[in-house]
This record gives sequence, C-alpha cells and structure tokens, in this order.
Amino acid sequence: MSVLLETSAGDIVIDLLVDYAPKICENFLKLCKVKYYNFSPVHSIQKSFSFQTGDPLGPMSAQSDGGTSIWGLLSGDAADKAFPAFFHPKLKHLERGTVSMATAPHPSDPDVRVAASQFLVTLGDNTDYLDGKAAIFGKVVEGFDVLEKINDAIVDERGHPLADIRIKHTVILDDPYPDPAGLREPSSSPAPSKAQLATVRIAEGEELLDEEANEEAAAEAERRRKEREAAAQALTLEMMGDLPFAEVKPPENVLFICKLNPVTTDEDLELIFSRFGKILSCEVIRDRKTGDSLQYAFLEFEDKESCEAAYHKMDSVLIDDRRIRVDFSQSVSRLSEMWRSETNNKRKSAAAKRGGGGWGGVQELEKWRKYRHEDDRPVNDADYNMVHGVEEMRGQHERGKDGRTDRPTSQGSGRDEADRRPAERPSRRDNDSPKPRDRGGRPPNDRRSRSPRRDSYRDGRDRKHDNAGSSRDSRDWRHGDRRDRDRDRDRDFDRDRRRDDYKRR
Repeated sequence: MSVLLETSAGDIVIDLLVDYAPKICENFLKLCKVKYYNFSPVHSIQKSFSFQTGDPLGPMSAQSDGGTSIWGLLSGDAADKAFPAFFHPKLKHLERGTVSMATAPHPSDPDVRVAASQFLVTLGDNTDYLDGKAAIFGKVVEGFDVLEKINDAIVDERGHPLADIRIKHTVILDDPYPDPAGLREPSSSPAPSKAQLATVRIAEGEELLDEEANEEAAAEAERRRKEREAAAQALTLEMMGDLPFAEVKPPENVLFICKLNPVTTDEDLELIFSRFGKILSCEVIRDRKTGDSLQYAFLEFEDKESCEAAYHKMDSVLIDDRRIRVDFSQSVSRLSEMWRSETNNKRKSAAAKRGGGGWGGVQELEKWRKYRHEDDRPVNDADYNMVHGVEEMRGQHERGKDGRTDRPTSQGSGRDEADRRPAERPSRRDNDSPKPRDRGGRPPNDRRSRSPRRDSYRDGRDRKHDNAGSSRDSRDWRHGDRRDRDRDRDRDFDRDRRRDDYKRR
C-alpha cells in the first residue's frame, strides 16, 4: 500500500506499514482520499532532523484547529477529532525517510497519546528522540532528492520556510481498507480556501519566476564575460600580427575537411565537391619539406548556399576508404595574408610616389641592407652609411689616398716628412726681420739669460705638434746646439785668457 504526495518541491512516494499500524494507516489513506492534505503547508523544518505537515491551514493561521482525523471529519464530533495512537515496539526512528504520525498526550490520561492528521518525515538518521512521541506508520521509498530540497530550504526562527512548500495533490496507489460511512471521494482536487490563501508567504509561482530571472541574469552575465574574453584574445592576436584586425570573422563559404586519406589529391576533392556548386579553390595542406599530405584540406565555394549544401551532404562520407569529417572553416590565416599583402603594396606605392624611401616611406629605413634592392638611388659619399657591403669596401683605401695625400699613411712617410722639416724651419724664421746679436749670439733686447737647455725646451715646444717621424730631426737639432755651446765656451775661454795676458803686461 502506497501513497504519492505531489509537493511544490517534488514527488514523494510513501509505503504504508499496514501490518504494524493498521488504524493509523487507515486514517492516513482516507484523509488522502478525500484530498484533505491538499494545499497543506510544510512547517517546523529542523535541518537534518525532520519536517512536519498535515494541517490544512498550518500553525501560522489563527483559524487552524491543528487538524482532525477522518472520523472526526466525517461525523463533525469533536470527540472523534483524535484517536489513540499505537506504538509498535519493533518500529524505531533509525533512518532517513521514516514517516510517523504526530501525537499529543490525552487531556484526561497523560499516559495515552492521541493522533489526528499531522505527520512527520525524518531528514536524518538516528532520530530516536522521536521514539514514543511519534507513531511510525510508513517510510519513504522514492523522492529522497525532495527531502534534500526541503532540508536545504531557508526558514525563519520558528522553522517555517520563507518560500512556501505545500502538498499540491495526493494519489492513493493501493487502498486495502473499506471506506467508512459517509465518505465521498471528490472528482477533482478542490481549490484552496480563502483561509489557506491567506497563509501564503512567498507563492510557488513567484519563487519560480525569481529563479528563472536569476538563471537568465546569470546566463546573460556569463555570455557577456565570454564575449569580453574573446574580444581581449582577438585584440592580443591583432597586436601580435596573427589577425589583421580584432573584429575579423571566418569566411562563410569555406569548408574544413579532415581525416583524409594521404593519397587523396586536390583534384579528387574538387571533382567530388564540384556537384554542389562552383569551387574557387581547393587545397590539401602538405608538409613543406616532404610534400606529404597532412590529411586535411580547405575548400572554397563561390557562394554560401553551396557551402552549406556540401556540409550537410558530405559529412561522414567515405572517400578513398576513409570516412571524412566536414565542418565550416574557422581559420582566418588566408584573410590575414591577403590583408598584409594589400597593405604592404599600398605602402610601397605610396613610398614610391613620395620619392622613394624605405619601408612605409620612412627615409631612415633605406639604409638597411635588406631594403637596398628596392631602391636604386645614388648614394652620397657625405652621408653616413650604416651598413657597408663588400663591394663598397673595395677601393676605399685608394680613394682615401687620393682625397687626403697630406695624411701620413705609414711610418716611412712620417720619416720623410721629418726629414723635410729642417729645411722648412729656417724659412719660418726668415719671415722675421734680422736683428743684431751680441758677442754671445743673443739679440740685444733679450734680457733673459737663455741657457742651451731652455733653448732646446723652446725648440721642443715649437715642435710639439710633430708626429713620431720627427724624432730623428729633434736629435739632429740637439747635436747642433751642443756644438754651438762648445764653440761659445771656447770663444769665452780665449777672450778671458787674452784679458789676463794684457793685465800681466
């Protein structure tokens, strides 16, 4: 014997233990049969312990009487509202999904507990606290996911869920008990009463609409996030040069064909696919070094319709004992190459109109060797050539000698120049007017004592700008100064000797 409870959280199937609690099972079955539990709220949810239901109005309504048994409902007598509950000693609250009838002490006999219509369903294991307080009469066999949803529901401080969870409908799968007198089964589920509608906090439809709105908002946010990520990746590829521009899209008239047989050629594919429309290009991609087929190809049609027809008809077709795969191409490499070629041609033509120049018309780039073959303008010798080829270096030594003959090119030439300087030195002094000299060979207006060492220092300072080849000339001049110094000393010695001889006389 089973009962199906259709709730706003899902369906729950309960098997009744008619052999252990026959009276409680009969009361529960007949209440389900007359649709007494319809629109009854789920209340008193205790997480991982239990939830309670069975009161048509619920504890939040001031008009609630706590529920009644089937016999009190049929007779209308308050004495029949509750009946004594039977506790079987073998039935314990040991597992999740145990269904038991809520009981309360009898007003006149506290040792006797009575039951009416409310029942509990355990949400956890080892809930033996309920033993002796709730009379077990069934167990849940289907709908444990619904129990999880109820267990996770948001509740207030009294355990009432903020969003209504209600029993919508009850279906009896098997009823072994005869109907009591006066019981009439309604032909359809009755509509909820005004008192029941007044207890609604957040209706089921409102919650579903909010959930759908949240799901739509989440889906929209995820879509925008993916679009931003794709745009950022496209911009990065554009900066790297892999895409001509970030908004580029793959062509709609190109097919990508893979899993080809290595023996399949371009002509074979073009012949097979030509029945769908005019083909602009067909290329089987091959290895650059070996020329072997990489077993995939790109096929371009003249229009989009032909491409779509070929896609629908040729996917998974057997060609050369291979079942090929056909899809729309997502590659933009060919578009990128076409765009680069067109842009480079425009730059070259614009540079040529402006009178040459290097890449993109920039004047400085023409000095690079790799662009020199594109521009044959004459090179000015006064310019700084940043890159020199072998042919430019040939003959440079001879051109330097012709243009700068006065520059010493070797040690021998420096020596020849030094040999010529003694002859040039008197001519530089001859430009001055001749001055009389005294007996020491000094000018009369030269009051400083001119020692041979100072004269040689002055002569050396005058020759300071000479190069290394004039060292021999300097040695010749020092020897000449020493001879003059010895001659002057001998002359002075002779004069002093003649003076002494004169005094003796």
